[in-house]
Amino acid sequence: MIESLASLEKLVVELRQKRNEKTNLRKKAEKQLKDVLTIEKRSLSGLTSVDRKIESEREDVSDVSTVLTQKTSQLESISRLLASAEERLTREKESIEQTEQEIEFSDTPEEKQNAESRLRFLNDHVQELIFEIKSRQKTAKKISDDVSKFSTIKSNISSKIQKQTKSKPSLREIKTTSHKAAQKFVKELEMRTRAEESTKNALDKVSKKLQEFLVNKHKTAAKKKVAKRKPARKTAAKKKVAKRKPARKTAAKKKVAKRKPARKTAAKKKVAKRKPARKTAAKKKVAKRKPARKTAAKKKVAKRKPARKTAAKKKVAKKRRR
Repeated sequence: MIESLASLEKLVVELRQKRNEKTNLRKKAEKQLKDVLTIEKRSLSGLTSVDRKIESEREDVSDVSTVLTQKTSQLESISRLLASAEERLTREKESIEQTEQEIEFSDTPEEKQNAESRLRFLNDHVQELIFEIKSRQKTAKKISDDVSKFSTIKSNISSKIQKQTKSKPSLREIKTTSHKAAQKFVKELEMRTRAEESTKNALDKVSKKLQEFLVNKHKTAAKKKVAKRKPARKTAAKKKVAKRKPARKTAAKKKVAKRKPARKTAAKKKVAKRKPARKTAAKKKVAKRKPARKTAAKKKVAKRKPARKTAAKKKVAKKRRR
């Protein structure tokens, strides 16, 4: 019993250690799986974010490209207008020189007057062309600045798109690797969980056996204690019975002693007819040899018997005499 108890306790300790080890391994697998899932989630969210950024930047590039195209068209148009205005200005200047020569070489005052009015018109038109050219030059410069600005924006956005596109393969690789690792750790976690459950079940069974063994041990110990206590109680009860029994036995013997002489007298009457002398002689010898062994009860019976026997003998003697 002691050996089985020790072996059960040792087995419980070993199973508890195994259960703790399995629990630690299961927790470790859970942590590893959690870390890998976090990495996978981050890589997935990173890919989603990159895709969103690329999509947004492509939309921005499209908008910038539209504006840049418009500005480029405006700049080209203004450039054509400037070229046209400069050509006209050149022709007007040539006309002014020609008109000045006509004024100088005019023969009549009318010709001179007509030439002078034409010269004033040409000078006014030249001034208008000069103003138009300056205004268009300012506009062209502004549009040119916008074009260079939007070109720079487009270039920056395009470089960002390229960077985001280059970062996608690394994120995809991280996502793929973490996904494979997550599947591996899921299987490992399932295995660790099954091992832990198996160890727990074994520990529960052994603990139950140990508990039952201890309960039985306590019961047997309690029974032994009760068994040790009972003999003392029995002896005390026997003593009481022993004290009571002698009185009952003596009372019963008294009744028997009272009844027996009558039965014996009937039998002795028959015997007295056959052998009266021998029995009285034998009885006398017995009475002489064993006076001390007779108990108090026998003494009383002995005292009573002679009287009954004498009465019987008297009757027998009377019958013989007749």
